[in-house]
Amino acid sequence: MNIGIDAKRAYCNYRGLGNYSRDTIRILTNYFPEEKFYLFTPQIRDIIVSALQSNSTVIRPQGLYSHSPFSSLWRTSSICKDIKHAEIDLYHGLSHELPYGIRKTGAKTVVTMHDVIFLKNPELFPFFDRHLFKKKYLHGCEMADRIIAISQQTQSDLIEYIGVEADKIDIVYQGCNPIFRHPIEEKVLEQVKKEYHLPSEYMLIVCAIERRKNHELILKAMRNPKIELPLVIVGRGEEYKKELIEMAEKWKIKKRLIFLDAVKTEALPALYKLATLFVYPSLFEGFGIPILEALTIGTPVITSKGSCFKETGGDAALYVSCDDEEELSSTILQVLENKNLQEKMIQDGYKHAQLFSDEAIAQNLMNVYKKVLSC
Repeated sequence: MNIGIDAKRAYCNYRGLGNYSRDTIRILTNYFPEEKFYLFTPQIRDIIVSALQSNSTVIRPQGLYSHSPFSSLWRTSSICKDIKHAEIDLYHGLSHELPYGIRKTGAKTVVTMHDVIFLKNPELFPFFDRHLFKKKYLHGCEMADRIIAISQQTQSDLIEYIGVEADKIDIVYQGCNPIFRHPIEEKVLEQVKKEYHLPSEYMLIVCAIERRKNHELILKAMRNPKIELPLVIVGRGEEYKKELIEMAEKWKIKKRLIFLDAVKTEALPALYKLATLFVYPSLFEGFGIPILEALTIGTPVITSKGSCFKETGGDAALYVSCDDEEELSSTILQVLENKNLQEKMIQDGYKHAQLFSDEAIAQNLMNVYKKVLSC
C-alpha cells in the first residue's frame, strides 16, 4: 500500500500539531514496515523528525513551488499532481486539511480533526483566522472518506459545530513521544536541573503561552499565602506572557515565576520528572498531550473539568473548574500536603498512560485505513 501523509507540521511545527504528526509518522513506519509511506512537505526546517525508516520517502515541491509563497500553493492544490504521480492509494491529512482537487488523484482520503476551538471560543481568534479555519475544516471534512477525531470530545464537536455525520468519524487517541516512557538517570536529572536553574521543588505547566491555556488561574491561585512553590512555565507567546508578568507584579508573585521558552525536547521528560505537580487549567483542548506526558513520566496532574480532559487524565488526575481560583488553590494544597496522595496519583497515572500505547494507536490507525480502502 502506498500511503501519502501531509508531513508539513512534522517538519515545521514545534507545538501540538507538530508532535502529533511526528508521532504518527514514527508509529506507522515502525509498525508497518511492509507499507510504503510518502511524506509530503513544502519545506524542511531544523526540527528533527525521527530517523526515517527504509519504507519512507520525502516528497517536496520542485521548481517555482519550492520557494515561498508558492510552496503554500503547492500544499493547497498543486500537490495533487505529485500524489497521482506517486500512485498514492490513501492520503492522510494530519491537521484538519486536505488538498483541493484530491479526488481527481484517485486516492482515498482520511483527515485528522483535532478540535474546533475557533468555533467554540471565537473570541479567542481574529476574524480572518476564524473564517480561514472554517473554510479549511469544512473542505477537509467534506472531501475525506473517513474522519479521525482525537477524542470523543472532538467527535461530539464535529457533529455539533461542523455538521459531520457520526458514522463518518473514527476516534483514534493520541500518544506521546516515547522519550517520556524511558527511565531517567539521576545524573540527567541533575544536569537538567542545573542547566535550567530549577528550584528543588516547583509546579509546572507546559504549553503555548496564550489566553486559552489559562495560566492566569494558576497565578490567581498562587496568591494563597500557603502556596509557596514557584511555577515553571515552559512555552512561547510573548503577548500573553507580558500580561502574566504584569499580573504577577501586581500580585507580588513575580519572583516565583520561571519562564523557559527554549527547552530542548530531550530535556522535557526531566523537567516533568523534577516537578512536584503539573497544573494544566486550559479552557479547552482536543486532547491535551501535556497531561499524558506528565502521567507517563510520573508527575501528579491537576487539570480542568469538562472538554476532553477526563478522557486524557482518567481517574489519575484531579479536576477543577477553569474559572475557580479557590478550588484550584485548595486542590494544589491538597496534593502538596499529602505524600500518600501524590504517590497514588503517580501510580494511577502510570497505569492510565498505558492505554495510549504506540501499538494500540498503530492498530487503530491501520483499521481506519483498511476501512477506507475496502469501500
